[in-house]
Amino acid sequence: MRSGSKGAAVVAALFTFLSFSAAALDRAAVERLASDDNDEKIAAIAALVAEGDPKAADVLKQAAEGEIEIDGKKVEIVVNNRVRGRIAEALSLLKLLSEDKNERLSAAKALAGGADASMLPLVLKAKEKETEPDIKAMLEMTAAGMQIRSEDKATRLAAIRTLGESANPGARALLTEAAADPDADIRAEAQRSLSGVQARLVWGEWLGLAFAGVSLGSILLLAALGLAITYGLMGVINMAHGELIMIGAYTTYVVQNFFKGTGVFDYYLVAAVPASFLVAALVGMALERSVIRWLYGRPLETLLATWGISLVLIQAVRTIFGAQNVQVENPAFMSGGIQVLSNVVLPWSRIWIVVFAAGVLAAMWALLSRTRLGLYIRGVTQNRDMAACVGVPTARIDTWAFGLGSGIAGLAGCALSQLGNVGPDLGQGYIVDSFLVVVFGGVGQLAGTVYAALTLGFANKLLESWSGAVLAKIALLVFIIIFIQRRPQGLFALKGRAVEA
Repeated sequence: MRSGSKGAAVVAALFTFLSFSAAALDRAAVERLASDDNDEKIAAIAALVAEGDPKAADVLKQAAEGEIEIDGKKVEIVVNNRVRGRIAEALSLLKLLSEDKNERLSAAKALAGGADASMLPLVLKAKEKETEPDIKAMLEMTAAGMQIRSEDKATRLAAIRTLGESANPGARALLTEAAADPDADIRAEAQRSLSGVQARLVWGEWLGLAFAGVSLGSILLLAALGLAITYGLMGVINMAHGELIMIGAYTTYVVQNFFKGTGVFDYYLVAAVPASFLVAALVGMALERSVIRWLYGRPLETLLATWGISLVLIQAVRTIFGAQNVQVENPAFMSGGIQVLSNVVLPWSRIWIVVFAAGVLAAMWALLSRTRLGLYIRGVTQNRDMAACVGVPTARIDTWAFGLGSGIAGLAGCALSQLGNVGPDLGQGYIVDSFLVVVFGGVGQLAGTVYAALTLGFANKLLESWSGAVLAKIALLVFIIIFIQRRPQGLFALKGRAVEA
């Protein structure tokens, strides 16, 4: 008796609440919403949503919180996770009737993966009312995804044909399921529609793969450009190159923290880019003047010394910033992405990194081919002894060139900080790839570095799509080993009298 009187009190309280706020809502649906049976509550949610009355959202929000305040009194309603999930879905559906285009678009995207079949009346109502072509197309796909499981054969066939005009991966999943239907007509129509959807999705998959290759190639290019200068000019196997990348990333982190709370946070990269270059360049020049300068012509000692320096730099960063990764936030203009196709989204962060890599490459080309420093670097690279004979200060050029290569490594760290967390071991993941790019492209060749970075980026992503990341890396290493045995000079051979020496 107590439970029955309590249920009656809840219903009566709901009726009192609705008498002044939701008089147009279905009385029977409200009664079922207050039921002790969760299935009844879910059916009531569907009925309220089907009405398409904006007032239903107020009732559902109150129900999701588990209590409703009426005349200063709180009436409890038991809502479990299942019911709460249906309420959230219902509230999203009700946004389809909003006057705000952005809300309707957001709701349509949220429901693109499908919704409960009981919500179909509201989706159809929203589709008929919608005036924006892109939102209307999404609603058509959502409605078709609901109707494909209808008991009416004609409705299912119409839904299959609608899905067949889509280029959405969700449509492929639904059509694949329908292609195994016992009904021969349903199965044949689903297979025809599935073929059309797969043909459209293939273009998107190839486009996404191509962009991933360009993106990875740009990152490899930034990581290897500095090494191409130091290794090509001085023949120094700098095992601390990865730590110079890490220094650039941590410099970006420090600059970001400085800009927090200033109101101009979205512009912190304007300061972080030159700062990461300068800090990494200064560290590189200090290493060249204090350690590397005394080891020229001794490759094994240089390798061991720079490896030791890398360990010192890693430990120094751990002491200053801690062993845990730190987070670098993206500015607003680097958040989100561009949806080119239904199955292809190009992240703004990677688009800007591709643009940034192109800018760094252009600046490097201009410096090497249009400035006196670039002329000196090219002269020392081609024939150090002759350059010294005509007055080129080779020792000073070594320092400046090493600083330049280190600064570019810092820029690579700045870019990498926008793609993930920054930690003391950040550079360790790029040192091997950087050497592969430099050796494959040709020592001392800027063009070779570009071609090698893009080639390895594309090859890596293509092989990953077929065999996975580990096997792709192994295949690339085997390829580089075989290639270097056949062509030790790389893609582009160094020109000049240094080759003859």
